Amino acid sequence: MVESGGSGRPRPDNEESAEHPSTPAPRATAPAEPEGPSPAAPSPTGPDAPDEETADTESSHGRTDGTPPDAPTGETAPQDAPPTGDRGWAHSDPHPPGAAPAGSKGPPPQRPPEQPRGGLLMGRPFGVPVYVAPSWFLVAALITWVFGGQLDRVLPELGAARYLVSLFFAVAFYASVLIHELAHTIAALRFKLPVRRIQLQFFGGVSEIEKEAETPGREFWLAFVGPLLSLVLAGVFYAAMQPVEPGTVPGVLLAGLMISNLIVAIFNLLPGLPLDGGRMLRAVVWKITGKPMSGTIAAAWVGRALAVSVLIGLPLLTQSGALGAGAEDSVGMDTVTDALLAAILAAIIWTGAGNSLRMARLREHLPELRARTLTRRAVPVETDTPLSEALRRANAAGARALVVVDAHGEPLSLVREAAIVGVPEHRRPWVAVSGLAQDLTDGMRVSAELAGEDLLDVLRATPATEYLVVEETGEIYGVLSAADVERAFVKAMARPS
Repeated sequence: MVESGGSGRPRPDNEESAEHPSTPAPRATAPAEPEGPSPAAPSPTGPDAPDEETADTESSHGRTDGTPPDAPTGETAPQDAPPTGDRGWAHSDPHPPGAAPAGSKGPPPQRPPEQPRGGLLMGRPFGVPVYVAPSWFLVAALITWVFGGQLDRVLPELGAARYLVSLFFAVAFYASVLIHELAHTIAALRFKLPVRRIQLQFFGGVSEIEKEAETPGREFWLAFVGPLLSLVLAGVFYAAMQPVEPGTVPGVLLAGLMISNLIVAIFNLLPGLPLDGGRMLRAVVWKITGKPMSGTIAAAWVGRALAVSVLIGLPLLTQSGALGAGAEDSVGMDTVTDALLAAILAAIIWTGAGNSLRMARLREHLPELRARTLTRRAVPVETDTPLSEALRRANAAGARALVVVDAHGEPLSLVREAAIVGVPEHRRPWVAVSGLAQDLTDGMRVSAELAGEDLLDVLRATPATEYLVVEETGEIYGVLSAADVERAFVKAMARPS
């Protein structure tokens, strides 16, 4: 099975007028009321977004030259003002989690590092990490037990050694699954699509491809090579069976591997997402309609129908004896086991189809995330400027961010919003902005031209709460808050396709 992601090219369906520039900062004499979460690194699972629309006009942001916007200084924003680039200095509680104490200096509050979720690392063929998920050990034990019972009927003389043969079969079967996934990986690398990892898990394996194929033809072949290679492996094992005596351990192993690879190929060719056949169907519909989203919708709904068919049909086929067992044998615990496995398999297919729809909608809306649109207007302040004076200048300029600069106007650091919130109003005249700032690193400089997946990749590479946005010429454009990106991301995902 292969999973991938990418981006589309739709335009946002709502753009604000330049008539409403950025919301002015609250005056230094009156702290703002708390109204939302503290800044966080952008992720697909952020807080619920408010109903305000995202601004799309350069006049709502401005540069760090202190020039006030068109709105009168100190004017309050209307209720429908855009949330991005306009949040108040105190849109979290007075002492937000992770906020630095007044006057302190240090790294910004960041999310804890992600724990490895791939499982046990087995190697890096073609530079792609291969992980074995913990669930694999469960299914390996299940295969060992089931296949061992079959060996006891075919080769009773093996005794307890049949379980060692069964364990070898389980490992060899998943080696075949790994080869299936490597076929997807090689095809993706040939099409210059980065592969994040391969994971062997409960029901087979997954190749996580980071970007979408550019054409339906590439999408089709990218999906088809996996089942094709499984069919080739089934043929290889069938050919290897011919000179081997059927009633021997090698003969039974080769027969089992031939049948299992044939089942893997046929199952993956079923035309429903998230299976390879679903991606092939998506490519065909994409080619016919010219719209990848139409292909995803069609293949996802076929996948959901397939999940229902598996849930109902697999136990019925087992009880009828169509899968090789007599109807009188398919009762009791075997019936319950078959129903449970059918339910698990149907749930995996249904969930995968839903996730495919969600990822397609994500790719469709990603281009709406543009650094230039989401950037807050900023004012430059020198290191020894009192916080109260810096806030007064920001209020006069209609700005929502502070950039600490040296005597030549070169940016040194960004004043963290969470740190500002943690300073009581009566202490602001005695606290210098430099004590609330985070030093700029190369990763915290973001081009104003970044958008969509490229923007999210840059932010993920250097987690921070604020980023300096610069023009291609190096001129400062403003400050990008990770919280604004997160809200815009959630809002875009909530819009209908």
